[in-house]
Amino acid sequence: MTSRDERHRQKVEEAKRALEAVHRDSDTIGQSALARTANRVRDHFAAQDKEEDDPIEVWGSRIGRLAGLIFAIGLVIYLAVTYL
Repeated sequence: MTSRDERHRQKVEEAKRALEAVHRDSDTIGQSALARTANRVRDHFAAQDKEEDDPIEVWGSRIGRLAGLIFAIGLVIYLAVTYL
């Protein structure tokens, strides 16, 4: 009987994992890919992943990420003007 109980327990665990995956994926299906990407970019540049209790870290992250974006855009423009 223990092997039968073990198989049943494994099936129950597998079903729970499948339901969790469906629940997790259904949250993202409601939005378009463009909207999800725009929200992730906004949160990234607003430093939402940093702890709010350290304002220096938050502002440093925002400034660094904005400087990186400006550098990347400048590099693309420079390469396009130089080689195209």
